[in-house]
Amino acid sequence: MVQFLLLARDRGDEVFAGMSPEEIQRIIQRYVAWGDRLKAAGRMRANHKLENDGRVLRKDGGRVRVLDGPYSETKEIVAGFWLFEAADEAEALKLLEDHPHVEFGSLELRAIDASV
Repeated sequence: MVQFLLLARDRGDEVFAGMSPEEIQRIIQRYVAWGDRLKAAGRMRANHKLENDGRVLRKDGGRVRVLDGPYSETKEIVAGFWLFEAADEAEALKLLEDHPHVEFGSLELRAIDASV
């Protein structure tokens, strides 16, 4: 089995702007159902929604600087992640066909390099 990291990118809080609490809850339930299906199959290893704001670390003149950001005001933020297993990329892509996030942003699929 290959481990994959799936990153959800979206426009932050703007995604749910204008939606009723009931609509938001229905969308959340779709995400939960997708994750539960992978958990039941023994494929899910971890998943979490991320806070909108964070910190960026950069080397600057031999020192590490800690900067505010990324900001939720940017065009697109990393909103959450899933770590799961599939036989190969083709199977991983098949598992993602009905992922609800594609309606609200983009998904980035990356295989984990287990050689390091």
